[in-house]
Amino acid sequence: SFMSLNTHLRRQHDHLVSLGHLLSEERGLLVQGSIDGPELGAVAQRKAALLETLDTFEGRRREALQRLGYDDTPQGDEQAAREAGCLPLWRAIQTRARAVAADNRVNGELIELRAANNLRLLNALREKAGTPLYGPDGQPGPRGGRLSSSA
Repeated sequence: SFMSLNTHLRRQHDHLVSLGHLLSEERGLLVQGSIDGPELGAVAQRKAALLETLDTFEGRRREALQRLGYDDTPQGDEQAAREAGCLPLWRAIQTRARAVAADNRVNGELIELRAANNLRLLNALREKAGTPLYGPDGQPGPRGGRLSSSA
């Protein structure tokens, strides 16, 4: 029913707003000098739960619209939202979803950067100790070789 589409979209929008706040929190943790591992882990768990909820919401919305005879296309989504009187809300959801996806990508890149830096740092420390993790060619040293051949 159209009444429930409006309610459903409001909830979906609220979840996206929460996810946006959570991503800001995650970004804040990632740009700190030293990472608070447990805190970052807790944020990651909350993020995974929110993403799963949003996925469920989206799945339900699509099923409902298909049952009502709308095409499962961006045009069908727009038509349903227009006829339910919540086109501005639907457009706001799409805009926010794009922004959240972009923020999530940036956070992912920050995490990869930090991981790469940590690996370089660890390798430098190991080299000083005489046990480099990686050879000059950037490939894992002998220990890594044995591990990968048994995998």
